[in-house]
Amino acid sequence: MDKEALIASLKTIVKPYIQDENAFNNLNENTDFIADLKINSANLVDIILDVEDMYDIEIDNDAMEKMLTVKAAMKIINTKLNEQQ
Repeated sequence: MDKEALIASLKTIVKPYIQDENAFNNLNENTDFIADLKINSANLVDIILDVEDMYDIEIDNDAMEKMLTVKAAMKIINTKLNEQQ
């Protein structure tokens, strides 16, 4: 999946959970979900579940622990999608 499309879909997923609108408007692959968007850990789990649903993938615990930035999320999503092919 191309980078821009993936970032756009992640923005859709994280929007309900953000606490910092300014950081959200500047979201890019270096954005940190917790530090920049002020998303708490419980909501981060919700985001991961939403990602699983949107892409029909399963994210294991090891991958969940690494999914703290947009870049990490994109890498995990692409890896899981490639595994399905």
